[in-house]
This record gives sequence, C-alpha cells and structure tokens, in this order.
Amino acid sequence: MKMKKILMISFLAAVAFAGCKKKFSTISKEVTVSYPTITFTGSQYISIPVGGTVPNASATAYDSTLHETETVLDSGSVDVTTPGLYVRTAYAKNSNGYYASVSVYVAVTNISASVDMSGPYQRQSNKVIVNVTKLATGLFMTDNIGGVAPPSAFVIPGIFVVVDDTTMILPNQNSPQGPIGTSNNTLNLNVPITYSYVVQNANFGLAQRVFVHQ
Repeated sequence: MKMKKILMISFLAAVAFAGCKKKFSTISKEVTVSYPTITFTGSQYISIPVGGTVPNASATAYDSTLHETETVLDSGSVDVTTPGLYVRTAYAKNSNGYYASVSVYVAVTNISASVDMSGPYQRQSNKVIVNVTKLATGLFMTDNIGGVAPPSAFVIPGIFVVVDDTTMILPNQNSPQGPIGTSNNTLNLNVPITYSYVVQNANFGLAQRVFVHQ
C-alpha cells in the first residue's frame, strides 16, 4: 500500500507539471520578412543658394508583400542662412517592424555651378585611386572616404559640399562601420585640385589624408 501511495503521488505530480507546462506554452507566429520600397518625387540631391528656399520633398513607400505602407519624411533642420550640407530622411516601416530609409541631401552654397571636382583622385600616402562624382551644384560624392585599398569593408562612400574655393564639408553620415565624417578639411581648387582631411571614425587613424586630382 505504501508503494502504491508513492506511485500515485508521483503520477499526480507529473500530471500537475504537465498541466502547468501546457498552461504556459506560447503560440509562435511566422513573420514574413519584407521591406518597403521608398520612391521620391524629385531628386535626392538638392542644391540651393544661401538664403534660398528648400524645395518641397515628398516620398511614397510600398511593401509589395504585405500590400501596405507608412511613410514619414523627416524635414530635419536646414539652415538656409548657413552654408553646409543638411540631410533629410524618409523612412517607412511595415506592420512586422521591418523598415527602409532613404536620405535627401541638401547643399546650401553660393559656389559657382561651373565648379566641378569630379574625376579620379590619388591618395598620396598609398597611391589608391578614388573617384569623385558631381551630384548637384557644389554637391559631390566620393566612393572611398578614407582612400582605403580595396577590397575592404572600410571602402565607404561619402557626400560632401563645397561652399567656397577653400572650404569643403563632409559631415557625419551613416555607414556599415558606424557614423563617419571628416575634420581638419582643406581644399584647393587650383589645378591640380587637391583636398585633404582627417577621417572621423573609430576604425580610422588620425592621419591627414591627401587626395590629388589625376
């Protein structure tokens, strides 16, 4: 009899444990991974003179998998009285929490539209060639901020603005290696065009990187 009581207690405990386990179980839900596609009306690269007016920018987004969208355009803070590069961001998030974002770059500058820094440049310390592309008046993109030898995860593009004959500004921008920008910038638009700076990112040193147009 004693043995039967022990077995009965063990059986009831097992049932109680199974009941608790069943009570606290959760139901998993399969989530579809998809991302909205953002489309701008107008250009992502805008240049206005100092004191000018920032054109209206609008964006639409659509998730073709979920057939839904929500788009927000962050107006940011564009000081039209101060030359520089300002970034506005449009982003969209679907009901599953996946989002996409695209930036609009606004250059505020009185530089002449004839100024063109586009072309290949050689970094002087390691002879790596980088390429600069003109996006709008005074607005340019380098395909390799640090002049790092490819292939490398540190070959990072960046956008900068030229505000006068001796001043370029490359503010912090997002990258796979974290925010990246420059300081101690120099610019000489005389032939050959030359620019230099110190890259502001934890993965780069403090060397002044000098680039000369080829």
